[in-house]
Amino acid sequence: MKNLILCPNAQRDEDYVVTKRVEELARDMGISVSVYPMFDDDTYEDRVKKDKEFKDSLISAELVVALGGDGTMLRAARQTLNTGVPILGINMGHKGFLAEVELTQLDLLSDIFRGGFERDERMTLNVELIRDGETAVHDIAINDVVISGAGKVIDIAVFGDGHRITRFEGDGMIIATPTGSTAYSMSAGGPIVDPAVSSILVTPICPHSLISRSIVVSPEAVLTVSSSALDEEVFLTVDGEKGLRLYSGDQLTVSRAENRRAKLIRLKNENFYAALQNKMNKRFY
Repeated sequence: MKNLILCPNAQRDEDYVVTKRVEELARDMGISVSVYPMFDDDTYEDRVKKDKEFKDSLISAELVVALGGDGTMLRAARQTLNTGVPILGINMGHKGFLAEVELTQLDLLSDIFRGGFERDERMTLNVELIRDGETAVHDIAINDVVISGAGKVIDIAVFGDGHRITRFEGDGMIIATPTGSTAYSMSAGGPIVDPAVSSILVTPICPHSLISRSIVVSPEAVLTVSSSALDEEVFLTVDGEKGLRLYSGDQLTVSRAENRRAKLIRLKNENFYAALQNKMNKRFY
């Protein structure tokens, strides 16, 4: 490995102590390192400039390392989707379902930097919002797409290829990938799905019903979402980024993103179920 990018969470890695340790290790191995902090206090213009520099650096990068929680991992991973550059997470957060390395395992990095890892490709979702006949949003979700009301119950319906899948009143709805099944969808009562199983999860958020449950649908389905409450404050959020207000007449479709897979790093001899149990035990016990 010759070129590496570090993406630390500026709010979690105080004074970039861990980042400097990883950078020193990489440089001692003869690896060129670029650092692009996430979630710092940049202005919008600074953020745009930094994102462009980051994307330019990805041309020669062989690995991206995100230091933080799942939010840091997602933000960095979203930048790499078109590049094929894999991403490794070092967990400095509370959940860390996406991160492969804990702070107590930094000794594993030397082997990883020598190529001692496997690539784990994850399904993503294509998100398109049509407003007034034009595309207002075209995004890719690694974890989930969330439609939620601002403190009010909303009536929401989901259709798959023209057939109604579910309709309910509640706080909103989550459309998740298998990767996102361990995130918000799980907290809302959805199932945990092995990332190797291609599928789309539709999970109600606090439904005002005894029969509304999470539904796993075919990855080939094209989902459309409608709500009778779009004149109220209803928002669309993709992978936890800033919400976008939805309005009456908006058409939202969600489907599997073809040829757009997130490429995560997995340690050799590690499997999803063992990692899941370790994360869950760490988190709750």
